[in-house]
Amino acid sequence: MRFNLVDQIVEVEPNQSLTALKNLTSGEEYLADHFPSFPVMPGVLMLQALVESAAWLLRLSENFKNSIIVLRDAKNVKYGSFLQPGSQMLLKVNLVSNEGSQATFKGQGEVEGKRTVNAKFTVAQYNLRDKDPELAETDEDIVKHYRSLARLLQKS
Repeated sequence: MRFNLVDQIVEVEPNQSLTALKNLTSGEEYLADHFPSFPVMPGVLMLQALVESAAWLLRLSENFKNSIIVLRDAKNVKYGSFLQPGSQMLLKVNLVSNEGSQATFKGQGEVEGKRTVNAKFTVAQYNLRDKDPELAETDEDIVKHYRSLARLLQKS
């Protein structure tokens, strides 16, 4: 299963912060299992939404310099209120540092002013061609995909 948890990018301050939205609908596949009688977004996916928001900040700030951005570590992850279908989570990430192939962020998610998740986390960023030059075309395809998706996510 592949996740695209950011539904809209609301605001970007390049190299500083990004604000995004996640609309949780009852049609999300994982809700059938988590939990059938009390569907809520799993905490790990709330964290993933923050990571995706951070990845968007890096892509938009650095003109899609790296094709791959993945979670390296997460610290001080705290969860607050549940996120149920019909809710909209406001995601905010702030860049703390960006050094070489790693960037650190502070992020938080909230619904109607109530915290759902907050964390400090680090992502790794790289291109596939760095390990195998024959994958340069794959990098280009990935970047093309994310550029196209960025246009959709930034529409008001």
